[in-house]
Amino acid sequence: MNSIWTKCKETFAKLRKNKNFYVYVAIGLAVLIAIIYFASFASSNESPSTNTDNIDQNLSTSEEYARSLENKLENVISQMQGTSNVDVVVTLEKGFEYTYLTEEETRVSASGITSTSTTVVMVDGQPVLVAENYPIIKGIAVVCAGADNVSVKMNIISLIQTVVEINSANISIYTSK
Repeated sequence: MNSIWTKCKETFAKLRKNKNFYVYVAIGLAVLIAIIYFASFASSNESPSTNTDNIDQNLSTSEEYARSLENKLENVISQMQGTSNVDVVVTLEKGFEYTYLTEEETRVSASGITSTSTTVVMVDGQPVLVAENYPIIKGIAVVCAGADNVSVKMNIISLIQTVVEINSANISIYTSK
């Protein structure tokens, strides 16, 4: 046991004399940290598609998303002082957009022609979802009692801009009958 310990000490002393020793140690530690970091992703129980399943269950279509947003805005605006009988209409520029993980393969034929093919990465028969972008809101129309008051109208516009990132030019407020 003593001879093994002595040999280890001697080997370590020789390594320390090498001027790149500390660079090698730093690289080794960086590789170890990277392995631990990426291994934590691989062992995670939550996959990207599982994370968005809750969103898809609640708002699976653009129409449902718009309807949900309309209901939320109606509820909030109707609680504002000076408003009642609130109706909201949300129009969308485009629906949900999904980005899936892809792999590109480039081939060069014998004649020198290069061709690239892109395929969607599948895991357990399902495409791997990378990003889900919510629909883009084109405009919002509000009809309510009390909107004839300029202060109320400005408060409604401010509230909508706070809840949804939209330009005030795309918000219309009208007084109900």
